[in-house]
Amino acid sequence: MPSYTVTVATGSQWFAGTDDYIYLSLLGSAGCSEKHLLDKPFYNDFERGAVDSYDVTVDEELGEIQLVKIEKRKYWLHDDWYLKYITLKTPHGDYIEFPCYRWLTGDGEVVLRDGRAKLARDDQIHILKQHRRKELETRQKQYRWMEWNPGFPLSIDAKCHKDLPRDIQFDSEKGVDFVLNYSKAMENLFINRFMHMFQSSWNDFADFERIFVKISNTISERVMNHWQEDLMFGYQFLNGCNPVLIRRCTELPEKLPVTTEMVECSLERQLSLEQEVQQGNIFIVDFELLDGIDANKTDPCTLQFLAAPICLLYKNLANKIVPIAIQLSQIPGDENPIFLPSDAKYDWLLAKIWVRSSDFHVHQTITHLLRTHLVSEVFGIAMYRQLPAVHPIFKLLVAHVRFTIAINTKAREQLICECGLFDKANATGGGGHVQMVQRAMKDLTYASLCFPEAIKARGMESKEDIPYYFYRDDGLLVWEAIRMFTAEVVGIYYESDQVVEEDLELQDFVNDVYVYGMRGRKSSGFPKSVKSREQLSEYLTVVIFTASAQHAAVNFGQYDWCSWIPNAPPTMRAPPPTAKGMVTIEQIVDTLPDRGRSCWHLGAVWALSQFQENELFLGMYPEEHFIEKPVKEAMARFRKNLEAIVSVIAERNKKKQLPYYYLSPDRIPNSVAI
Repeated sequence: MPSYTVTVATGSQWFAGTDDYIYLSLLGSAGCSEKHLLDKPFYNDFERGAVDSYDVTVDEELGEIQLVKIEKRKYWLHDDWYLKYITLKTPHGDYIEFPCYRWLTGDGEVVLRDGRAKLARDDQIHILKQHRRKELETRQKQYRWMEWNPGFPLSIDAKCHKDLPRDIQFDSEKGVDFVLNYSKAMENLFINRFMHMFQSSWNDFADFERIFVKISNTISERVMNHWQEDLMFGYQFLNGCNPVLIRRCTELPEKLPVTTEMVECSLERQLSLEQEVQQGNIFIVDFELLDGIDANKTDPCTLQFLAAPICLLYKNLANKIVPIAIQLSQIPGDENPIFLPSDAKYDWLLAKIWVRSSDFHVHQTITHLLRTHLVSEVFGIAMYRQLPAVHPIFKLLVAHVRFTIAINTKAREQLICECGLFDKANATGGGGHVQMVQRAMKDLTYASLCFPEAIKARGMESKEDIPYYFYRDDGLLVWEAIRMFTAEVVGIYYESDQVVEEDLELQDFVNDVYVYGMRGRKSSGFPKSVKSREQLSEYLTVVIFTASAQHAAVNFGQYDWCSWIPNAPPTMRAPPPTAKGMVTIEQIVDTLPDRGRSCWHLGAVWALSQFQENELFLGMYPEEHFIEKPVKEAMARFRKNLEAIVSVIAERNKKKQLPYYYLSPDRIPNSVAI
């Protein structure tokens, strides 16, 4: 009688193995096998990390194997099982691969197709069409959209992490428990000893160093030692945590009535301010988004304040960016002076601190939360709802949404919820962060997620004019490597633009993003459909770049740039100054966060900057969803291109006192998972 050799691989993550009964059925073009119990006497099957083989004998040949059905039934207590893949050796010696990479829970079952990626038009056999349709019907019941707050991109319908489908949960929820991680961070940083003085002020800047000793590293030490300098202040707009706000100033705004006479001592080319603007030497960062946002009132014992500054910067003769004027609110007037480098030392320093605090708020809530976390979650939910596992775009993207829905759900459960950890230290807690996202949605456009277009839109594309913008330089290299890779994969499965246009599953995925993620806003510029291979490649590049490179660029530097509290105050305890000549060092220290909020902030930026255990970096695809040789070759070329970028960045950094490595591919995780 014909015999098939079945090989079953169990995952190596915690709790992946099972003691439950596992049954297998084969469905072929010429018939179906009976249900076989996979069991070796006196042998513990399906242990974590195990690869087990079994002989399955059938009465007669089954023809071409179309589906493999796996069923898990309770042995003693329900025991979840993570199935990586199944391989099948036919009676004729052919090998067929069936990728799975899913959890089976309860009395669960999964029906697998072989690993060849197929578009819907490739399936002519009824049983395969039916399998495809049923998978999506099941997923659409599991992955439901929900409005967490009005005006937000829609998110997953789950109140807490354990409500999520098992396949997208973290392997260990404990590892992403924000409360535990914050406590662990403060213990590791030896800062719990300050918590008993929660609402007391620090004595002076040197006092901050007492909690800083344990967390210093090369960059954070340099920040601590040079944060008051204008060069360090300007540099951060290019290569710090939030390198996306600075733009070339093409016209001085009326709301910032700065004159040549005011800034004359800062200009080095013997030109008027207007002439410097015309020559492209003036840059601006405007925090208008923060104007009118409610400051945190969750602690009645501590007043907290926000500002909406406008900062004018200048490219000096050394091609370095330095600040030349700061106005701390949007409406000019006698009580809203323009602070200048020529002012008294502490006037100018406090003005810069206010800008740094405002930059921190926009970074955390908009650049980081909205534009990487929430956007990537939208892509992930739409993918699970509209693309079956056999679809090539599902196979391409699944690694880039790994754990994203889970980390966001955990954040909504503990971090950014009402009375969550965000409220403990941040002036935008208590609802201000929600108002910010609602406002920022109008600027969340498809073009702004296309990295080269976003750089050009801010007038920051010229490497000759702005030679030290490493975020731009490295980002363009990584963007192009991803674009080349996605173009290759698209070319393998879509032989023409017409095939793209006729792929209804793909169009449903893109439409889901537009309708639910962007709330159907035409002004977002997000496509409702994709019409060509080139457009599809760009779209996929946006998805992958946002989840990997963009998130890495704005997340993993938080420890470096924000751990020195005066450089990134999460809250301010006094309003912005309304006159010059009044600021003292004591006033600055009393304005900065108290001891307790400083400690919470330090714990946060430390915890949020850590890589996951067993992190998967860009180009790493250990789950082999693709089995076709052309795609594997494209992946190898992608990795080779990324390795070349790593070398370029490493060589440049050898000569830098402040290395920039956030966009080095060997430090870019595949997905938003922290």
